[in-house]
Amino acid sequence: MSANAHLSASAFPALVLNADFQPLSWYPLSVWSWQDTVRAMFLDRIAVLSHYDRVIRSPGQELRLPSVVALKQYVPQERRPPFTRFNLFLRDRFSCQYCGITAPIQELTFDHVVPRSRGGRTSWDNITTACTRCNLRKGSRLPRECGMHPLSRPQQPSTHQLRQNGRQFPPGYLHESWRDFLYWDSELEP
Repeated sequence: MSANAHLSASAFPALVLNADFQPLSWYPLSVWSWQDTVRAMFLDRIAVLSHYDRVIRSPGQELRLPSVVALKQYVPQERRPPFTRFNLFLRDRFSCQYCGITAPIQELTFDHVVPRSRGGRTSWDNITTACTRCNLRKGSRLPRECGMHPLSRPQQPSTHQLRQNGRQFPPGYLHESWRDFLYWDSELEP
């Protein structure tokens, strides 16, 4: 299939749902390019749930571009999220746990609540998100020594908690056909 010349790879992404109709990931939201989606469709790996109005053509065929697809085979999700900088920021909702400001990722760092120089470990239970200013202010002191206590106790998040937090940060692009699949479990207004 050949698409029009002005149809770029980033145009018309498809929302990808697992076989249970939940997004594979919320943040970043699981999307595929239209080329990957069409390829998976011809390999019979997905079910198409919704389409764009856009059509691509080949000499013998015409195809509406899928906007929402579901995998035919369920992909198991990890029970315990990996300990990464991004997952830490997502756990803490991209907010400094000392002053409460929400900041872009490049302005955030992580802080050992009990500093490593004092025997603190690098683990979910001892690391919290901090803005650069608060991290410098706290330094290698204990929270009680500097009067800086985390707003929430650091702990290992569940995959469910990270998904819930990810839902609070929608991407810049949400096609209207995606809304039914992303917010179907939201509370309805009376």
